Amino acid sequence: MKNMFSNVKGDLFGGLTAGIVALPLALAFGVSSGLGPSAGLYGAIFLGFFAAFFGGTPTQISGPTAPLTAVSMIVIAGIVQANEGDINRALPGILTVFLLAGILQILMGLSGGGQYIKYIPYPVVSGFMTAIGLIILITQTLPVLGYYPENDQSLIDSMKPLAEQNILEKILDDETDEGILVLEDFRETITRAEQITPDAIDKESASLAKASASGVIGALKSLPNALRNINFLELILALSTVVIIYGFKKITTAIPSTLIALLLVSGTAIALGLNYVPIEKIPSGLPIPRFAIFTNFEFNIVSTYLFSAITLAFLGAIDSLLTSVVADNLTKTRHNPNKELVGQGIGNGIAALFGGLPGAGATIRTVVNIQAGAKTKLSGMVAALLLLIILVALGPVASKIPAAVLAGILVTVGIGVMDYKGLKAIPNMQKSEVAVMIIVMLLSTFWNLVYAVGIGLILASIIFMKKIGDLTKVDSKVTKL
Repeated sequence: MKNMFSNVKGDLFGGLTAGIVALPLALAFGVSSGLGPSAGLYGAIFLGFFAAFFGGTPTQISGPTAPLTAVSMIVIAGIVQANEGDINRALPGILTVFLLAGILQILMGLSGGGQYIKYIPYPVVSGFMTAIGLIILITQTLPVLGYYPENDQSLIDSMKPLAEQNILEKILDDETDEGILVLEDFRETITRAEQITPDAIDKESASLAKASASGVIGALKSLPNALRNINFLELILALSTVVIIYGFKKITTAIPSTLIALLLVSGTAIALGLNYVPIEKIPSGLPIPRFAIFTNFEFNIVSTYLFSAITLAFLGAIDSLLTSVVADNLTKTRHNPNKELVGQGIGNGIAALFGGLPGAGATIRTVVNIQAGAKTKLSGMVAALLLLIILVALGPVASKIPAAVLAGILVTVGIGVMDYKGLKAIPNMQKSEVAVMIIVMLLSTFWNLVYAVGIGLILASIIFMKKIGDLTKVDSKVTKL
């Protein structure tokens, strides 16, 4: 702490650069999660600041990352579905899970668990990371094509019978909570049903249409509709973003190509007055704590999604500590893994209180920070404060960013996050390890990220125990005299 101001110039420049790099990614991850761009920004701000202040890696930049966002997306979709598609009703439960993940990370750090994270089997990590890339690529196919199910009127119309059923079920649930005997006082039910407006039915239908396309399976099912209804303007904007990101890197790496793509494509679309689909409106002003986490606390949410919170905590720990190792190699220093976990946990917990996405140490942003001259915790705090200033001052401007631009950014993230090293090593790996990697990858992509990791760890443990058993069997052979 005493050395925080020993490199002010380098830390300021590093923090400002890292904050600029983090901006488009934070927005993109927020949109991808389903909570909106503000959730990504809040996560980057609060996690970035407090993880830097309390963490054990001085130059690390933290915020929402692809792996954590992918798992969060599954958690969010599940809780929203359990709340009949109402994101506002589901939000307290979602944030409770995120808060619990942060608390678990703190406990991991305090118990000295940071030093054991590195022992998680590589095939599990490799299969999971490749799956993350595939999930991002598949789920971003729809916005790249300019297809948004909630705007597809034919799909919305097909959802109306189910929407009316859901609304009626909500009426019955409300009456039950109020102690009304439905069968004895059915006229009350009829009265309430007659008060339902066509707009309410349309809103519920649109929510169901959007939910039908969530996740990998939903995206694949919606792909035929998307191909029949391609919005070529959205497609051009997304592809232009991808081309600029990859093309600008060949010109210079001094300026983040992601930021250039965001500014150039968005600026052109706005200047020409193009009829594009913008991202969700970003609230102006300072973030407000979501005390509904405590006032609307439900134990069944915690018990149902406990394993999800554990997965978020462990994945965030792995992601952060791997980034810490990268930072150590660049700065020739040594991080404190347990302290880093405590910092990440505090950051994720506070971010959850403000409605932010959980995250971890971000490798690219950390590398950029170090290369720009950062050496102390001040750099991460500066990066977070820059994002806060942008949120307060430029929120309305940022709300005009085309959704297709963020989809294009996420496509490059999905391509970059896949573990190509692990895939190339398959011919040289043991069959059992390859099997674990592929099983984790397929289950994560097409079924459930959380359960896939658990199954992968169990399989890896069984394989390890078999290897130890075989070695013990060989060593225990006794020759008769």
